[in-house]
Amino acid sequence: MLRYLTAGESHGPQLTAIIEGIPAGLKISEETINVDLARRQGGYGRGGRMLIEKDQVQILSGVRWGETIGSPVTLCVVNRDWVNWQEKMSPHERHRDDKIRVTRSRPGHADLSGAMKYNHRDVRNILERSSARETAMRVAVGSVARAFLASFGATVSGFVVELGGIKAERRGLSSDRLRELAAKSELATYDPEAEARMKAFIDSVKDAGDTAGGVVEVVVTGAPVGLGSHVQWDRKLDARLAMAVMSIQAIKGVEIGLGFETARRPGSQVHDEIYFDSSRIAHGEATGFFRKTNNAGGIEGGITNGEEIVIRAAMKPIPTLYKPLSSVDMLTKEPFEATVERSDVCAVPAAAVVAESVVAIEIANAFLEKFGGDSLAEIRRNYDGYLDYLRSF
Repeated sequence: MLRYLTAGESHGPQLTAIIEGIPAGLKISEETINVDLARRQGGYGRGGRMLIEKDQVQILSGVRWGETIGSPVTLCVVNRDWVNWQEKMSPHERHRDDKIRVTRSRPGHADLSGAMKYNHRDVRNILERSSARETAMRVAVGSVARAFLASFGATVSGFVVELGGIKAERRGLSSDRLRELAAKSELATYDPEAEARMKAFIDSVKDAGDTAGGVVEVVVTGAPVGLGSHVQWDRKLDARLAMAVMSIQAIKGVEIGLGFETARRPGSQVHDEIYFDSSRIAHGEATGFFRKTNNAGGIEGGITNGEEIVIRAAMKPIPTLYKPLSSVDMLTKEPFEATVERSDVCAVPAAAVVAESVVAIEIANAFLEKFGGDSLAEIRRNYDGYLDYLRSF
């Protein structure tokens, strides 16, 4: 199994991740991971913090001469702004200064509930870890997971499909073409016309001192039939994907395939009919079974069915506004207008990168459960044997 932990605070010395379960023989590099970290920091509507932090990963263990060796992989990203926070975020008691503690919790953040839960009188102890800065490490881990999946022909792509009520139109384009268009887009979307309107919307909410949310979509191609399981609730792949995506900061809703739309349609317009064509095998397909629609989003009964996996998530607008909302001081109980801790107007493109990353991690984990081995070569033997079995089913 693949498992990982992240650690670190937004203004601490560094962010760290330890990944266990990556097989030996996988080629990974800091340069490849840095490409994904840069994607997370980009996008139309981002703020000043992205100018301070130009994230660069360091591989500290588990990799030798460009290949994993089977031991835990340690990744870290140094916070460049640490130089200005060494005493404010110091682990040493001698640097304690109660005059700088934050007692004004911001609406829409974990500030107040976190302070109450952990018995803190300084919200800084909560906001540093609850910050979306933590997602830098999940993107780094996701980059490693994506490299693993790519070695078996699977791709994971994230897109912005709606922003401020403006929807991107796929227009029957292939997944490869969608990725090409999104890579050129400041909003990680594949519809240039919709992108122009989305940008205008972001500009308008910025002028109003407001913020914008949206919907991101992740598409997985090349995942074989049989990942996940129906036999226990916590082995269902759609449940695990939903939890992973829902864990991203500011995500308030998740759907797979048609999602909530399935509740509005009769069954005849929801369920994907099954067909068989033996000639598909000769054309390189893993099985002769197929579906002409993909309303299920590639997962039925908690198990992948060989179609594209499609998962979407709704991101709320960033809760820190330049037109501040009302709150109450945690100690004095006096009302105040919330302070600004960050200056992004819209981070939906970044959420697409993060969602892509956590989905890649879960798919890689399910892949390792199904075809597990200690080295990439062993897993490939298991995988190739399974494909032979599918072709004859």
